[in-house]
Amino acid sequence: MTKVLVISVHPDDETLGCGGTLVRHHEDGDEIHWLIATTTYASQWSTEIIEQKTLEIEAVSEAYHMGSVHKLQLPTVRLDTVPQSDIIDGIRKVVEVVKPEIVYLVHDGDVHSDHHAVFRAAMSVFKAFYMSKWGTRRILCYETLSSTEAAPPQFHRVFMPTVYHNITPYIDQKIEVMGLYETELQPDPYPRGPSSIRALARHRGATIGVEYAEAFMLIREVR
Repeated sequence: MTKVLVISVHPDDETLGCGGTLVRHHEDGDEIHWLIATTTYASQWSTEIIEQKTLEIEAVSEAYHMGSVHKLQLPTVRLDTVPQSDIIDGIRKVVEVVKPEIVYLVHDGDVHSDHHAVFRAAMSVFKAFYMSKWGTRRILCYETLSSTEAAPPQFHRVFMPTVYHNITPYIDQKIEVMGLYETELQPDPYPRGPSSIRALARHRGATIGVEYAEAFMLIREVR
């Protein structure tokens, strides 16, 4: 059994980026844990929306058979106002408990500034000389539709896949789980619409000669 930690800034990041992979981990008997960095708050969202998002997280957690869900409760779209040390401390506390062998993390080059803040904080926690302390051996970044591909065309922000996972048996389940995010799902032909999710998985699959796949950037591996 492998301990897996998926770190998402917003709740739907994990499904868009590695939903099929998470289903595969569960089928392999692995233990999956989920860290959600941000949350909605009353001054920007209605009580009804906040409650609905809470229910969505519960439904998705059940769908993926999460062993635990950890919420840092940081303000969404406002991580630039939060001290970096607070984000680092929040992630570290979860890592100390979970001690993940594999970590899935949002991509640093995404257009969303919150993703950048969480990536930088996570890499501080997962310095190479700390990884053996946590028992972590692999850190992989995933791509998030409407955030990764929306980044400006600058070389230092490019998502360059180096690892691919065949999710052909799980693509339908991935799209079904995304459908649980009623407050986030977009209609076709927008990036978070069902056909876009399937199209990206088909493109990544064609790259390695399978029907559907998810792509990742290997950030660090310690053996």
